[in-house]
Amino acid sequence: MSDTRRTPPTLGVGPDVSTRTSNADARAGVMGEPGVGGRFGRFGGRYVPESLVPACVELESAFRLAWSDPSFHAELDGILHSYGGRPTPVTECARLSAQIGVRLLLKREDLTHTGSHKLNNVVGQALLARRMGKQRLVAETGAGQHGVASATAAALFGMTCTVYMGEVDVERQALNVFRMELLGAEVRPVGSGSRTLKDAVNEALRDWVATVADTHYCLGSVMGPHPYPWMVRELQRVVGDEAREQCRVLLDGKDPDIVVACVGGGSNAAGTFAGFADTDAELVGVEAAGGSAVGNGIPGVLHGMASLLLQDEAGQILEAESISAGLDYPGIGPEHAYLADIGRARYEHAGDDEVLAAFQLLARTEGIIPAFESAHALAWVVREAGRAIPHGSTVLVTLSGRGDKDVAQARELLR
Repeated sequence: MSDTRRTPPTLGVGPDVSTRTSNADARAGVMGEPGVGGRFGRFGGRYVPESLVPACVELESAFRLAWSDPSFHAELDGILHSYGGRPTPVTECARLSAQIGVRLLLKREDLTHTGSHKLNNVVGQALLARRMGKQRLVAETGAGQHGVASATAAALFGMTCTVYMGEVDVERQALNVFRMELLGAEVRPVGSGSRTLKDAVNEALRDWVATVADTHYCLGSVMGPHPYPWMVRELQRVVGDEAREQCRVLLDGKDPDIVVACVGGGSNAAGTFAGFADTDAELVGVEAAGGSAVGNGIPGVLHGMASLLLQDEAGQILEAESISAGLDYPGIGPEHAYLADIGRARYEHAGDDEVLAAFQLLARTEGIIPAFESAHALAWVVREAGRAIPHGSTVLVTLSGRGDKDVAQARELLR
């Protein structure tokens, strides 16, 4: 299966800065259902082998039926509440706020069962797989959190689970590998390419092609062929919907000035942004400096979607680099590329050193150890407080996961 090819001319040309819509227009109707064929402007779509087209069509149909069924929502919400720990709180960071001069709020996805936002998506997809009669889940993972969530859902629903993980990530996320195995999943190390997340996705897709009759591919982010970017965003929308209501209670009916989330593929950011897309809040996604697809990407096709990708002049995918196993993906979800295109969200980046500093700063000021992924969002806020972020602003950061998995790596780096 080919990794990439240049974007076909039929994708058209997106708006440049001079033709972007006004802020009001950019808010209207954003983050609703995608267009024909799963398009977000010139991005998205369904670029898969013919053998997978029926599976994608079946999945879209099943999701539409489930998402319009109150009993599906009731079961999903019930599990996320009694098993997953939802709703997660919004925490005010008084000490860190005083230090940086902005009012910092954290949406605490690190407090969910399994330690990240990933469970929201996986429980929904597992319930959907059960509806479709599929008894096996296959998943990819980088930082291991999606793999742990997939293994957890498989154990909960009595399914088998295979997780593909790059050899580099297997080594730096050994704790999560053991957690997956403890939960009964088979972890298959991937030794091809960069041996990281991109290559794990390749192998998971190959597995799905060969086993589609009885297997559901539980894709972990807002990427891949339609309907995954839309479906995963909707399953993660609970993060933004909760945060919006919680912030309005804390802020006397107002919204935060700025809403920030880290972005690899971008599921926690998409779920968060969905709750605020029609407000006046500024939306900021923070990528790893070594994997900034919005800043350095070129339109192309990878893993079944058209999006912004890190490519060379020949269209070959370049390796992304990051301290975070969950953000070293050489692209971004198609809806994020679209949000950047129309100017509704902007995408910044944070480097490894400042991420490690933010990781320590939150621990020492608030007693919260964030995942390296989440520390990217925090690092940008710390850097830009008093600059791009005016003093006195209210900033909501989605803390997408807890940092237990990264402690051993941080210890070695700090030595």
